[in-house]
Amino acid sequence: MRIDIRGDKVKVTDAIKSYVNEKIGRLDRYFENPVEMKAYVVIRVRNKDEIIEVTVPSSKFTLRAEVSDSDLYAAIDKVSDKLERQIRKNKTRLRKQFKEVLRFEMENEEVEENESIIVKRKQVELRPMSEEEAILQMELVDHDFYLFKNSETDKISVLYKRNDDSYGIIEEN
Repeated sequence: MRIDIRGDKVKVTDAIKSYVNEKIGRLDRYFENPVEMKAYVVIRVRNKDEIIEVTVPSSKFTLRAEVSDSDLYAAIDKVSDKLERQIRKNKTRLRKQFKEVLRFEMENEEVEENESIIVKRKQVELRPMSEEEAILQMELVDHDFYLFKNSETDKISVLYKRNDDSYGIIEEN
């Protein structure tokens, strides 16, 4: 896998690059053609925390994880483990849908199977509202996201709270 490492207001040393390549490179064993895969790694600092974000896009799905820790090397370990756990946890689903992208030759390994099922289904009435009103509504219901019809764009939108306590919006195309 080719790994593109970028520092956001952080100098990425050769030692850091080497460590990231070693840890993220472990994921190669899960991909049929790891040479064709590319991982994008962004390292940044927020307050006293070192944050590492890894995105591995493929033609069929995108694997992503973000971890923060006071020690960058610990954050790299954690993000690598988190990505590996995501693959292993969803092994059965991924195998069914993306055989040509992933391989699972882990006979002797303990594998977490994801037996998650949808346990609740909810229908909502989408009222047109502004983004500011959607933020207020989301805070009132104490959720991390809120579905609404944007009165300015007339599109269905999802407002969500980001890790840095700012907001993001996902809109239909």
